[in-house]
Amino acid sequence: MKKELMALLFGTTLVLAACGGGSGEEDQAPSDDTSDTTEQADDNDGDSASGADADTTAVAEEVFAQNCASCHGSNLEGGMGPALSEIGAKYSEDEILNIIKEGPGNMPKNAAEGADAEAVAAWLAGKK
Repeated sequence: MKKELMALLFGTTLVLAACGGGSGEEDQAPSDDTSDTTEQADDNDGDSASGADADTTAVAEEVFAQNCASCHGSNLEGGMGPALSEIGAKYSEDEILNIIKEGPGNMPKNAAEGADAEAVAAWLAGKK
């Protein structure tokens, strides 16, 4: 009985740690790494992206990496949560934002909030 209880507690701890969301620290300094922004501009298929779009994409990718990738995969391939690689073909930006806010199923509510949530929703809506 003790072994079963310990296994259950250990498993629960792993699940909670994997999908626990961000660290709660909002005063983190932005990264000086600009390689992601350059790659994103190159991936734009000839469309001219404004600096604001590139910044929004960089913010969205960072927020996703911190708060979502543990369940949805760092490459949007899925895992504990569903794959998001083509989520924009299924849901609009507003619907994705609502999903982030409501946290359906085992997803935590408000995994990202405010401008961060809006940036992630816009970024994911473009994944078609």
